[in-house]
Amino acid sequence: MGQDVRSPPGTKGSGPRCIALVGPFQSGKTTLLEAILARTGAIPKAGSVDHGTSVGDASAEARHHKMGVGLTASTTSFMGESYTFIDCPGSIEFAHDMRAAIPAVDAAVVVCEADERKLPQLQIILRELEDLGIPRFLFLNKIDRANKRIRETLATLQPASRIPLVLRQIPIWNGDLIAGFVDLALERAFVYREHKASEVVALDGGDLDREKEARFSMLEKLADHDDALMEQLLEDVPPPRDAVFDDLARELREGQICPVLLGSALRENGVLRLMKALRHEAPGIEATAKRLDVAGSKEALAYVFKTTHLQHGGKLSLARVLTGRFDDASMVQASSGESGKISGILAVTGAHDSKRASAEAGEMVAFGKLDTVKTGDTLTSARIAPPSLVVIESVMPVLAMALSAGDRKDDVKLGQALIKLNEEDPSLTIVHNAQTHDTVLWGQGEMHLRVALERLHDRFGVNVKSQPPAIGYQETIRKPITQRGRHKKQSGGHGQFGDVVLEIKPMPRGSGFTFVDKIVGGAVPRNYIGAVEEGVIDALTRGPLGFPVIDVQATLTDGSYHSVDSSDQAFRTAARMGVAEALPQCQPVLLEPIHVVEIVCPSDATAKVNAILSARRGQILGFDTREGWSGWDCVRAMMPEAEIGDLIVELRSATAGAGSFTRQFDRMAEVTGRAADQIVAAHRVAA
Repeated sequence: MGQDVRSPPGTKGSGPRCIALVGPFQSGKTTLLEAILARTGAIPKAGSVDHGTSVGDASAEARHHKMGVGLTASTTSFMGESYTFIDCPGSIEFAHDMRAAIPAVDAAVVVCEADERKLPQLQIILRELEDLGIPRFLFLNKIDRANKRIRETLATLQPASRIPLVLRQIPIWNGDLIAGFVDLALERAFVYREHKASEVVALDGGDLDREKEARFSMLEKLADHDDALMEQLLEDVPPPRDAVFDDLARELREGQICPVLLGSALRENGVLRLMKALRHEAPGIEATAKRLDVAGSKEALAYVFKTTHLQHGGKLSLARVLTGRFDDASMVQASSGESGKISGILAVTGAHDSKRASAEAGEMVAFGKLDTVKTGDTLTSARIAPPSLVVIESVMPVLAMALSAGDRKDDVKLGQALIKLNEEDPSLTIVHNAQTHDTVLWGQGEMHLRVALERLHDRFGVNVKSQPPAIGYQETIRKPITQRGRHKKQSGGHGQFGDVVLEIKPMPRGSGFTFVDKIVGGAVPRNYIGAVEEGVIDALTRGPLGFPVIDVQATLTDGSYHSVDSSDQAFRTAARMGVAEALPQCQPVLLEPIHVVEIVCPSDATAKVNAILSARRGQILGFDTREGWSGWDCVRAMMPEAEIGDLIVELRSATAGAGSFTRQFDRMAEVTGRAADQIVAAHRVAA
């Protein structure tokens, strides 16, 4: 389906490298990937996200929405070495793909811009990388549009990182425009040329003074982890250039610094300097294998970071080979305990792929038709299942919709499609609600669910109807009553006879349902008692307000039977009739589910979040700083389930796409007055 742009292993002995492109939404990751592929000769020229011609964001959904909705892997070569770039979505709604991919990459390029509004998103992404110990560069994109001095920008971005952001380059200004940059490690000046390699120019005058000052600042930060360099700086001895490069590489790999490079992906400026930094400083597969504690393994090991189902090509498992070699048609064992036979090995570049006979350590490939293997699995060619190397933290879903097939005959097809959809995107959750009988799809936001619906229709061929899921309303009673239930029917031959006397009374909230048998003297034979309880339960499934009845005790106190006409069914019917007649007389009251909601948000949005909660009948319990997160708060509140439905939409709008929440059911609470009347009326219309 496309040319194989792999290269043979490079001369530096690092093997094929895998680099993640991550960053906030619309920071220019896919455009940077295009620029890299064009500059390295993998494609004739860079495509455009806006025009739908990019290698990344190649899915129909990504093209339609002009945004990344899933990761894209592309392999190219640079100076004789092979690199696979994994372009990860920037939206928090599609962060699972990034979260699953980054454990097995060698390094990450964090693409961002000088936009203070995106700082919380940047902090979320950097935190993921920091927690996993992934070496990372920061590529300050759209530098041609910068309206701040670089030091101001760096001071703005630094709070998002727990390690120092170290400038590797400073801009060369031509009036109010940035015309090029100075490489502080190389001590050379470059002038940008659009869609061409930058031109080396003389470094003199004010630019030379700025370079000396900025270089000294960079060296000072490096010297925090290098005593020899610190001594040279104190003695005013210029450190050897090679030693500076070695320090940059070592401190990057050890997670002590995050180098910052400048550029414009759209104009392909700064791309080659980024590639040279990756070549010299990014670690290779050996370091990644060591981080995952598999260095020196005698067995072939690979980590599956993405699953996809092709319309006509079956299932593909995208994986990074960590050690050894995998051959086509070989058997593999998965850490989940499953096994399978590889049916095709593909090298992937965007939507194109090419067949391979094998895959070796460092390479990123797609294994064909491993039907039982799932995202997050470790694979081995050995006969014994390997340990799981990566635990992908699940994130609680925040938005739901109830689904049904457009045509009843497609119910099975919908179920199968949902299974495949969930395999591709484990951050989706499918729940079958026993109370409302809904099939509910939970996701990470409005766009996440919209894309899921599009995939069900376009890729899996299922027409789906969707609606907001039903709220788990229930009802209870306030007043006790004693009620007789009598069922008598004669229609020739054996009749039906059952007679019970039941005491129905309310119980404390949370007690559930209790059935008590107080029959004495055999008024109701023992063999019919179970049927009476079943009849009571039948009646409680739908009370007079239309919802399940809870927190009730039913006591069987008396009754009568007929030696010929009584049966289990007759007593079950009698009990159901008795309870159904009793409940409307017991002052039924509507109950709604209340949840404890915990919202995390940037501190400057806390006041907006509190206002949102108050407008949604939320009872704010308090807020505090978010532990371990500078500039973030955590707000706790009690909220009715009915008000949580689309909370995330408003929350994301108020927090520049960064806020999120978790929730936990707390209790059922009474709803009275006009609100209760409206809920009951709407339920009756819907029913």
